[in-house]
Amino acid sequence: MSSPTLRQALRRPRYLLGGWPWRAAFYLLSGVPAGLALLAAVLLLAVVGGALTFVLVGLPLLLMLALIGIPVAAVERYRLRLLDPAPLVDPHRTPGRPGLQAWLRTRLGERVTWREFGFALLFACVLWPVDGLVAGSVLVVCGGLLATPVVMAAVTDGEEVRVLKLYLADSYPQAFALALLGLVLLPLLAYPLGWAAVARGALTRRLLSAAPSEADARIEELGRSRKRLVDAFEAERRRIERDLHDGAQQRLVALSMTLGLARLEGPAEPLGSLLAKAQEEAGVVLVEIRELIRGIHPQVLTDRGLAAAVEDLADRSAVPVDVDLDLAERLPQPVETAAYFAVCEALANVAKHSGASLARVTGRADGERLTVEVRDDGRGGAGTAGGSGLQGVADRLSVLDGHLIISSPPGGPTVFRLDVPCSPAHLVE
Repeated sequence: MSSPTLRQALRRPRYLLGGWPWRAAFYLLSGVPAGLALLAAVLLLAVVGGALTFVLVGLPLLLMLALIGIPVAAVERYRLRLLDPAPLVDPHRTPGRPGLQAWLRTRLGERVTWREFGFALLFACVLWPVDGLVAGSVLVVCGGLLATPVVMAAVTDGEEVRVLKLYLADSYPQAFALALLGLVLLPLLAYPLGWAAVARGALTRRLLSAAPSEADARIEELGRSRKRLVDAFEAERRRIERDLHDGAQQRLVALSMTLGLARLEGPAEPLGSLLAKAQEEAGVVLVEIRELIRGIHPQVLTDRGLAAAVEDLADRSAVPVDVDLDLAERLPQPVETAAYFAVCEALANVAKHSGASLARVTGRADGERLTVEVRDDGRGGAGTAGGSGLQGVADRLSVLDGHLIISSPPGGPTVFRLDVPCSPAHLVE
């Protein structure tokens, strides 16, 4: 069960019996010395920095003044823990590069830095006097009343004493009556004191929190940047596939043909056997480069879609694979590509690690989501731990708002299931 906040404690009947009234008073009173120190620092930096600006010495001081809200906000976030155990998250970004220059550029470019600067000025000029006035009034009134008999006995030797500069008590019965009044007022004033601390904390939390629109914009930008990274990776994959297909593969075909013609025109031995061996080696390299091209990005996936590409993949698998994909129409290219390479990784694991004798690929697209399942009868034990390729598959699917589920208990069977929306939000125009 989480710890309550001061606001919740004020609504409970046992508020006065705990330490919450004292925490509220300490929160308000601790702002007084902090505000005084902040006011002195602001005045010092502004006056000295402004006076020395003409000789450039004051510029660093003015820069410190502009950034003074950052440490002030950090302390205020820590002091808020007196009222609310939930931490207030620091909204500042991590600089992209190490070093003071990158840090300054990042901080000065953030809106939250200037909002914290405004809060620091508000704290230095307005908030701490209000904090002191509220908490001080409660403590002075109650303390002055409670201390009346003591002051009469210790200071005036039983003579009259002026209480809070308002009322003159000239006897011990009056002094004890005033002390009793202070004892009654103390719990009564603890409630407005607590609500004042709640209001002060709420104002601080609101001013020092990241603006919702700013946080949403950052999340949206992160999603777009992930999509751009995947697109750039896919474009580079296609470029490599095209260069191999149109360049190296064609040259190997030409080389193989040239070697064949040389065998026909050259002497039978010993050059003929060497030419035959060279042509055979060229054929092996040609087969390998075709397999490499298929692994980078198969042409059948581009031309005929996911179902045909998976069937082609199953035909080349070392383990027998049954394919049952019900896809009425072509899916968005990023979805097809992600699903294809996910199935590739699953079938590669089946062939290399599972010891399975049979695998089955099934899938459906209902117009909104694509679901594909790869099941084998192997020994199980597959997972995403240890930086395996399956973790890469899961990361790639997450970019498309999809997810990967793996069930692979020891002894099998292994079920590899991917689910991805057919129109991810960031692919919709």
